[in-house]
Amino acid sequence: MSDPQLQRLAVGLPASPSGSPRQMAWWDWPCPDPASRHVVVCAHGLSRQGRDFDALAKALQPRCRVVAFDVAGRGHSDRLADPMGYQLPTYVADAVALLGELRRQQPDARIDWVGTSMGGLIGMAVAAQPALSIGRLVLNDVGPIIQLEALQRIGAYLGQNPSFDSEQQAVDYLASISQDFGPHTPEQWRALSLPMLREREGRWYLHYDPALAQPVKALLQSPNPEEAVRQGEAALWQLYDAIACPTLLLRGAQSDLLSEATVAQMQARGPHPACVRFEGVGHAPTLVADNQIAAVRDFLWSA
Repeated sequence: MSDPQLQRLAVGLPASPSGSPRQMAWWDWPCPDPASRHVVVCAHGLSRQGRDFDALAKALQPRCRVVAFDVAGRGHSDRLADPMGYQLPTYVADAVALLGELRRQQPDARIDWVGTSMGGLIGMAVAAQPALSIGRLVLNDVGPIIQLEALQRIGAYLGQNPSFDSEQQAVDYLASISQDFGPHTPEQWRALSLPMLREREGRWYLHYDPALAQPVKALLQSPNPEEAVRQGEAALWQLYDAIACPTLLLRGAQSDLLSEATVAQMQARGPHPACVRFEGVGHAPTLVADNQIAAVRDFLWSA
């Protein structure tokens, strides 16, 4: 299968630091079958980037075109002038712009969505809009209820902006803070880590804007973070209940972000998803292991 092509799309506000039109980067794995009209859009987690989906994309590519975008401030996408713009409304607006471009290119395409963590929240907002016609939705270890303890864990390292003497030292650091992803070989850790890095003047840095942590830290440092989280959950449940397309829920069996109680609530309302659990994995499954890829592929190809 072919390697992905890096594409760029001009998107709207909020602005980039330069004041010029902001660019969103996205990766495109074309399907070798010219008759295919099946497109799968993948959206990554909070501090990750679109190349997280390399393994899944290669598995889907024989029958699908796969697209994975770098959310604002991550990977090759432009950063924001105002860090408080690093929130769901910005991400959803950018996603809608990307879907519009894909519809322009393939008006008759069936577009499915695979979202990990934050990417799943974006997917919920997109799938809740009937006009966007999402065919199938995969929510990877995320739901309308976000455990405050998980946010606190993520906030402890997000935005620290470390630098490293070598590429391998950076890879080792990313593996050390990602143990909840579950067991991976050294080669898998390296493949997941290299797109996260940028070399500058002989040192290696993380390939995202450290200021994207500011909205998370503002929430955690607010007078009543529990109430702020509850208000956000109410809005997310409204989106979730509006989803009508077939939906699959994935859960790391040791996840601290998506609880079994939340899974039970999700299965009782909204799109009533089936749930596939992965033992030995926390937050979040990387969709690299064969059984994780198979769960997504079988669901998307079953229609």
